[in-house]
Amino acid sequence: MNTLGTLAMDKQRLAAFAALTLLPLAVACGSEDAGSDAVGAGAAASVTGVHWAVDDITVDGKKSDAPSGAWLRIADGGEVKGSLGCNAFGADAAFADSHVTFDQMQATEMACEGVPPNFETTLADTLSDGDLTAEVKDGKLTLTTADGDRVALTKQDAAPLKGTKWTITSPDTDGKAHLTIDEKTGQVSGSLGCNKVRATATVRDGRITLGTASTTRMMCDTSLMNTEKELLRLFDGTVKYEVEHRNLTLTSENGERVSAAAAE
Repeated sequence: MNTLGTLAMDKQRLAAFAALTLLPLAVACGSEDAGSDAVGAGAAASVTGVHWAVDDITVDGKKSDAPSGAWLRIADGGEVKGSLGCNAFGADAAFADSHVTFDQMQATEMACEGVPPNFETTLADTLSDGDLTAEVKDGKLTLTTADGDRVALTKQDAAPLKGTKWTITSPDTDGKAHLTIDEKTGQVSGSLGCNKVRATATVRDGRITLGTASTTRMMCDTSLMNTEKELLRLFDGTVKYEVEHRNLTLTSENGERVSAAAAE
Protein backbone atom coordinates (compact mmCIF):
# COMPACT_ATOMS: atom_id res chain seq x y z
CA MET A 1 0.00 0.00 0.00
CA ASN A 2 1.25 3.46 -0.80
CA THR A 3 2.39 4.96 2.52
CA LEU A 4 1.25 8.41 1.60
CA GLY A 5 -2.07 7.12 0.43
CA THR A 6 -2.87 9.51 -2.34
CA LEU A 7 -0.16 12.11 -2.26
CA ALA A 8 -1.60 14.51 -4.78
CA MET A 9 0.37 16.06 -7.57
CA ASP A 10 -2.67 18.05 -8.58
CA LYS A 11 -1.52 21.64 -8.08
CA GLN A 12 -5.05 22.74 -7.30
CA ARG A 13 -5.52 20.47 -4.28
CA LEU A 14 -4.52 21.31 -0.76
CA ALA A 15 -5.72 18.72 1.71
CA ALA A 16 -5.53 18.82 5.47
CA PHE A 17 -3.66 16.29 7.59
CA ALA A 18 -4.10 12.75 6.33
CA ALA A 19 -3.43 10.07 8.93
CA LEU A 20 -1.14 7.28 7.86
CA THR A 21 0.62 4.66 9.90
CA LEU A 22 4.13 3.45 9.28
CA LEU A 23 5.07 -0.15 9.82
CA PRO A 24 7.40 -0.66 12.78
CA LEU A 25 10.99 0.18 11.99
CA ALA A 26 13.22 -2.49 13.47
CA VAL A 27 16.84 -1.44 13.48
CA ALA A 28 19.20 -4.37 13.67
CA CYS A 29 22.59 -4.22 15.32
CA GLY A 30 25.44 -4.28 12.84
CA SER A 31 29.19 -4.26 13.11
CA GLU A 32 30.53 -1.26 14.99
CA ASP A 33 33.52 0.59 13.63
CA ALA A 34 35.41 3.31 15.44
CA GLY A 35 33.24 6.42 15.35
CA SER A 36 30.06 4.56 14.40
CA ASP A 37 27.10 3.24 16.39
CA ALA A 38 24.33 0.78 15.65
CA VAL A 39 21.14 2.39 16.87
CA GLY A 40 19.95 0.67 20.04
CA ALA A 41 18.83 1.53 23.53
CA GLY A 42 22.29 2.75 24.47
CA ALA A 43 22.92 4.55 21.20
CA ALA A 44 19.55 6.28 20.92
CA ALA A 45 21.16 9.46 22.21
CA SER A 46 23.25 9.62 19.03
CA VAL A 47 20.06 9.82 16.97
CA THR A 48 17.64 11.78 19.15
CA GLY A 49 17.81 15.54 19.55
CA VAL A 50 19.49 15.88 16.16
CA HIS A 51 18.19 17.61 13.04
CA TRP A 52 18.86 15.09 10.27
CA ALA A 53 18.78 16.50 6.74
CA VAL A 54 17.95 13.89 4.10
CA ASP A 55 20.73 13.76 1.51
CA ASP A 56 19.45 11.11 -0.86
CA ILE A 57 17.53 7.85 -1.27
CA THR A 58 18.78 4.78 -3.10
CA VAL A 59 16.06 2.37 -4.25
CA ASP A 60 16.69 -0.62 -6.53
CA GLY A 61 20.19 0.72 -7.10
CA LYS A 62 18.93 4.11 -8.32
CA LYS A 63 20.00 7.13 -6.28
CA SER A 64 17.74 10.19 -6.00
CA ASP A 65 18.97 13.43 -4.44
CA ALA A 66 16.67 14.91 -1.83
CA PRO A 67 15.30 18.44 -1.99
CA SER A 68 16.69 20.80 0.64
CA GLY A 69 13.43 20.68 2.60
CA ALA A 70 13.59 16.96 3.54
CA TRP A 71 14.51 16.27 7.17
CA LEU A 72 13.53 14.54 10.39
CA ARG A 73 14.16 15.02 14.10
CA ILE A 74 13.43 12.70 17.02
CA ALA A 75 13.04 14.41 20.38
CA ASP A 76 14.33 12.79 23.54
CA GLY A 77 10.75 11.91 24.47
CA GLY A 78 10.22 10.13 21.14
CA GLU A 79 8.23 12.80 19.30
CA VAL A 80 9.15 12.84 15.63
CA LYS A 81 8.82 15.85 13.36
CA GLY A 82 10.03 16.27 9.83
CA SER A 83 9.39 16.97 6.20
CA LEU A 84 9.24 14.61 3.23
CA GLY A 85 10.50 17.44 1.05
CA CYS A 86 7.45 19.67 1.15
CA ASN A 87 4.80 17.87 3.18
CA ALA A 88 5.33 17.87 6.94
CA PHE A 89 5.00 14.70 8.95
CA GLY A 90 4.98 13.70 12.60
CA ALA A 91 5.12 10.43 14.52
CA ASP A 92 6.01 8.82 17.85
CA ALA A 93 9.28 6.90 18.12
CA ALA A 94 10.13 4.29 20.75
CA PHE A 95 13.57 2.74 21.18
CA ALA A 96 14.08 -0.76 22.60
CA ASP A 97 17.33 -2.67 22.39
CA SER A 98 18.38 -2.37 18.74
CA HIS A 99 14.98 -1.33 17.44
CA VAL A 100 13.14 1.90 16.85
CA THR A 101 9.44 2.02 16.05
CA PHE A 102 7.54 4.91 14.48
CA ASP A 103 3.82 4.97 15.30
CA GLN A 104 0.89 7.34 14.78
CA MET A 105 2.50 8.98 11.78
CA GLN A 106 0.60 11.82 10.13
CA ALA A 107 1.52 13.83 7.06
CA THR A 108 0.08 16.76 5.21
CA GLU A 109 -1.08 16.22 1.65
CA MET A 110 -0.14 19.33 -0.27
CA ALA A 111 0.65 19.74 -3.93
CA CYS A 112 4.25 20.91 -4.07
CA GLU A 113 6.46 22.51 -6.64
CA GLY A 114 10.23 22.11 -6.74
CA VAL A 115 10.16 18.57 -5.31
CA PRO A 116 11.24 15.73 -7.66
CA PRO A 117 8.26 13.66 -8.88
CA ASN A 118 7.36 10.81 -6.50
CA PHE A 119 10.24 11.66 -4.14
CA GLU A 120 8.01 12.07 -1.08
CA THR A 121 6.23 8.80 -1.77
CA THR A 122 9.56 6.99 -2.23
CA LEU A 123 10.98 8.43 0.98
CA ALA A 124 7.91 7.47 3.02
CA ASP A 125 7.78 3.97 1.49
CA THR A 126 11.46 3.40 2.22
CA LEU A 127 11.17 4.55 5.83
CA SER A 128 8.23 2.18 6.32
CA ASP A 129 9.87 -0.83 4.67
CA GLY A 130 10.07 -3.06 7.73
CA ASP A 131 13.44 -3.65 9.34
CA LEU A 132 15.97 -0.90 8.80
CA THR A 133 19.55 -1.20 9.92
CA ALA A 134 20.96 2.10 11.13
CA GLU A 135 24.49 3.39 11.39
CA VAL A 136 25.74 6.71 12.74
CA LYS A 137 29.24 7.72 11.71
CA ASP A 138 30.96 11.08 11.43
CA GLY A 139 27.71 13.04 11.60
CA LYS A 140 26.01 10.78 9.05
CA LEU A 141 23.01 8.51 9.60
CA THR A 142 22.26 5.69 7.16
CA LEU A 143 19.02 3.70 7.27
CA THR A 144 19.06 0.53 5.16
CA THR A 145 16.20 -1.84 4.31
CA ALA A 146 16.48 -5.61 4.13
CA ASP A 147 16.54 -5.28 0.32
CA GLY A 148 19.46 -2.86 0.41
CA ASP A 149 17.51 0.33 -0.22
CA ARG A 150 18.78 3.15 1.94
CA VAL A 151 18.19 6.68 3.14
CA ALA A 152 21.27 8.82 3.78
CA LEU A 153 21.04 11.71 6.24
CA THR A 154 23.45 14.29 7.63
CA LYS A 155 23.46 16.10 10.97
CA GLN A 156 22.62 19.75 10.35
CA ASP A 157 23.39 22.41 12.93
CA ALA A 158 20.95 25.20 13.72
CA ALA A 159 21.59 28.61 12.20
CA PRO A 160 22.46 31.44 14.63
CA LEU A 161 20.36 34.59 14.51
CA LYS A 162 23.38 36.81 14.03
CA GLY A 163 25.73 36.37 11.09
CA THR A 164 23.28 34.26 9.09
CA LYS A 165 21.96 35.45 5.75
CA TRP A 166 18.20 35.10 6.17
CA THR A 167 16.36 34.81 2.86
CA ILE A 168 12.78 36.10 3.07
CA THR A 169 10.29 33.38 2.17
CA SER A 170 7.09 35.18 3.12
CA PRO A 171 6.06 37.59 1.75
CA ASP A 172 7.32 36.08 -1.48
CA THR A 173 10.12 37.97 -3.22
CA ASP A 174 11.43 35.06 -5.31
CA GLY A 175 14.40 34.82 -2.98
CA LYS A 176 15.55 38.36 -3.74
CA ALA A 177 14.98 39.78 -0.25
CA HIS A 178 17.38 38.90 2.55
CA LEU A 179 18.65 40.30 5.85
CA THR A 180 21.79 39.74 7.94
CA ILE A 181 22.42 40.97 11.48
CA ASP A 182 26.06 41.84 12.11
CA GLU A 183 26.96 41.23 15.75
CA LYS A 184 30.05 43.46 15.64
CA THR A 185 28.42 46.55 14.10
CA GLY A 186 24.98 46.07 15.67
CA GLN A 187 23.36 46.63 12.30
CA VAL A 188 21.07 44.73 9.98
CA SER A 189 21.66 44.97 6.24
CA GLY A 190 20.48 43.29 3.09
CA SER A 191 17.88 43.72 0.38
CA LEU A 192 14.14 44.31 0.41
CA GLY A 193 13.86 42.57 -2.95
CA CYS A 194 14.77 45.58 -5.05
CA ASN A 195 16.43 48.16 -2.83
CA LYS A 196 19.26 47.65 -0.37
CA VAL A 197 18.52 48.39 3.26
CA ARG A 198 20.49 49.10 6.43
CA ALA A 199 19.49 49.96 10.00
CA THR A 200 20.57 49.52 13.60
CA ALA A 201 19.49 46.28 15.27
CA THR A 202 19.45 45.66 19.01
CA VAL A 203 18.71 42.08 20.08
CA ARG A 204 17.42 41.47 23.60
CA ASP A 205 15.02 39.11 25.37
CA GLY A 206 13.57 37.52 22.23
CA ARG A 207 13.05 40.86 20.50
CA ILE A 208 14.86 42.93 17.92
CA THR A 209 14.59 46.70 17.99
CA LEU A 210 15.13 48.01 14.47
CA GLY A 211 16.08 51.60 13.78
CA THR A 212 15.09 53.81 10.87
CA ALA A 213 15.73 52.08 7.55
CA SER A 214 18.24 53.61 5.17
CA THR A 215 17.55 52.39 1.63
CA THR A 216 18.54 52.93 -1.96
CA ARG A 217 15.87 54.44 -4.21
CA MET A 218 15.54 52.16 -7.21
CA MET A 219 12.16 51.57 -8.83
CA CYS A 220 10.99 48.04 -9.54
CA ASP A 221 7.72 46.47 -10.65
CA THR A 222 4.63 47.34 -8.63
CA SER A 223 4.24 44.01 -6.84
CA LEU A 224 7.83 44.05 -5.63
CA MET A 225 7.56 47.64 -4.46
CA ASN A 226 4.41 46.76 -2.52
CA THR A 227 6.28 43.91 -0.85
CA GLU A 228 9.12 46.29 0.03
CA LYS A 229 6.63 48.58 1.75
CA GLU A 230 5.41 45.61 3.77
CA LEU A 231 8.95 44.73 4.85
CA LEU A 232 9.75 48.33 5.71
CA ARG A 233 6.99 48.25 8.33
CA LEU A 234 9.31 46.08 10.42
CA PHE A 235 11.64 49.02 10.94
CA ASP A 236 11.32 51.90 13.40
CA GLY A 237 9.97 49.48 15.97
CA THR A 238 10.43 46.25 17.86
CA VAL A 239 9.71 42.77 16.50
CA LYS A 240 9.57 39.44 18.26
CA TYR A 241 11.77 36.78 16.73
CA GLU A 242 11.80 33.00 16.84
CA VAL A 243 14.52 30.79 15.36
CA GLU A 244 13.54 27.19 14.74
CA HIS A 245 16.63 25.41 13.48
CA ARG A 246 17.17 27.17 10.13
CA ASN A 247 13.92 29.12 9.97
CA LEU A 248 13.28 32.59 11.33
CA THR A 249 9.95 34.24 12.11
CA LEU A 250 9.64 37.96 12.79
CA THR A 251 6.41 39.25 14.29
CA SER A 252 5.72 42.98 14.34
CA GLU A 253 3.91 44.84 17.11
CA ASN A 254 0.68 44.77 15.11
CA GLY A 255 0.92 41.00 14.54
CA GLU A 256 2.25 40.94 10.97
CA ARG A 257 4.66 38.09 10.31
CA VAL A 258 7.68 37.73 8.06
CA SER A 259 9.28 34.32 7.53
CA ALA A 260 12.84 33.63 6.42
CA ALA A 261 15.17 30.68 5.94
CA ALA A 262 18.92 30.42 6.37
CA ALA A 263 20.65 30.65 3.00
CA GLU A 264 22.51 27.52 1.96
